[in-house]
Amino acid sequence: MPAAPGARNPAHGNKARGFTYLGVLFMVAFMGIGLAVTGAVWRTAALRDKEAQLLYIGGQYRQAIQRYYINGLRLYPQTMDDLLRDPRKPGMERYLRKRYFDPMTGNAEWGIVKGPDGGIMGVYSLSQDKPIKVAGFKLPDRAFEGAAHYSDWKFVYDPAAQGMPASTVAASPPTMPQATSP
Repeated sequence: MPAAPGARNPAHGNKARGFTYLGVLFMVAFMGIGLAVTGAVWRTAALRDKEAQLLYIGGQYRQAIQRYYINGLRLYPQTMDDLLRDPRKPGMERYLRKRYFDPMTGNAEWGIVKGPDGGIMGVYSLSQDKPIKVAGFKLPDRAFEGAAHYSDWKFVYDPAAQGMPASTVAASPPTMPQATSP
């Protein structure tokens, strides 16, 4: 018996609903793939930002240790708090504004590189994660190239590596040579 005009064919309606369901499944699958890719890109960008923070903060610690070493008796600080307030001087002298958190671990604890006098010669992250950045470091950090872990990035002040003997005073500015008259 033919269907009445304007009436729906039940077999045709089930096929249309099946295609709509299949279309929704594909759309959800593509959205999931897109979110996964976006998540991976975001994680990489966040990790690169943490690496940049680690390089900055490690550089701050290296500079603070250098200033402490040069402004005193050529000794390294015995504690991290010595960088916040120099106990060797009567006034308030700071080499570091505050103690920084390790951006890779989120903790205030850092690895310590001991100097020959037993003081703090440098710091490093305690993270055992593999770094994204493995090349293209600036001159003070060139030793980090090819490092397997963030803990291999050691921010050390070594006067011998700076070309400055331990007994030389580097605080005086260089003098300009005087021009001789003919």
